[in-house]
Amino acid sequence: MIDEQTLAFIREHAGDDVRHLALQASRYPHVDMRMVATQIEGRRLASTKLPTWAATDGVIYPVRLSMEQCSSETTARYKASLMQGHRLADLTGGFGIDCSYMSEHFEEVTYIERNEELCQIARHNFALLRLPIKVVNGNSTEILSSLPQQDWIFLDPARRDGAGNKVVALSDCEPDVCQLETALLQKATKVMVKCSPMLDISQAINQLTSVNEVHVVSVNNECKELLFIMGNKMSRSINIRTVNFHGESAQTFDYTLEEEQDAHCSYTSTIGRFLYEPNSSMMKAGCFRLPATRYGLKKLHRNTHLYTSDTLVPNFPGRVFEVKNIDGFGKNELKRLSSELKKANISVRNFPERPEALRKRLKMSDGGDAYLFATTLADDKKVIIHGEKVKFAP
Repeated sequence: MIDEQTLAFIREHAGDDVRHLALQASRYPHVDMRMVATQIEGRRLASTKLPTWAATDGVIYPVRLSMEQCSSETTARYKASLMQGHRLADLTGGFGIDCSYMSEHFEEVTYIERNEELCQIARHNFALLRLPIKVVNGNSTEILSSLPQQDWIFLDPARRDGAGNKVVALSDCEPDVCQLETALLQKATKVMVKCSPMLDISQAINQLTSVNEVHVVSVNNECKELLFIMGNKMSRSINIRTVNFHGESAQTFDYTLEEEQDAHCSYTSTIGRFLYEPNSSMMKAGCFRLPATRYGLKKLHRNTHLYTSDTLVPNFPGRVFEVKNIDGFGKNELKRLSSELKKANISVRNFPERPEALRKRLKMSDGGDAYLFATTLADDKKVIIHGEKVKFAP
């Protein structure tokens, strides 16, 4: 797809500013400068998002939008770890990252993509990486009926409408999984659907009648994707897994919807020695009462998703802080806090003021080792909790 002369030019200018290169296009009439810019920019994005691919010479990258929409290596490996069998069909191939990692657990893999250019890129990269994946250029909804029986089908529906605007609801994505659900499960034992982290989980479960599992996936405490696993065998309860990757480690928390619904926790107006903040996957999943009962913690308020204890719980799925001080919002208290701390990380939880406004009142810059949580306790009292992060041994 890219001749050797262009590849050599890309290697030579890998560190250059692509905008500056574009202005010099007339100096290199033999070079497709648009292609060069796409490859240089793609490799830079891949260096952090897809380090293994970025380290492989000869990989061809798609346009920026496809790079932004594709999975990271971390999330792709996680999805692949949940799947195995004889046959897999990826109905929304895209750049092919998910399909490439999933292929390690299957004997026959079919990548389907309606964009011909992405298919060409996938063929090149799969061959380069020695992945025996069959590439099919076409509309997956039309091809579905002619597919042989699969063990797994994977979909990552496009989250943009015909005008290029972002959409979130399952029924607005392409293809419409809600309409295809029956047809998908006639062709596969299991179906995994990757969705936007903005999607309402409860609404999706109500729309999809065969969901067995939901996985809420975060990287460095930023929720990246929701995974819905559907199957023909209906389970009595839906299993939820929250996972947050940080470097080589991962925080996980498994539960069922019924466990959260039936959980009873204690609320408190007294802050213990330690404060616990759930990670982004826990927050997205809406798992608010169960952590308190499972870890023996007390919740600060029904709508304040922070917890406390006098003794340390080391395996909590989130951040843990040692409480240094608790202040109210009296004039003298704020003045003293401002004099003691010139820099702090400020968060608000169930509190009527935004962090920026509070920072301005306290006259503090952002950062440092101090963490301030402006929040509401069980007795509706507003306080500022000053904590320092507890660092656990690796």
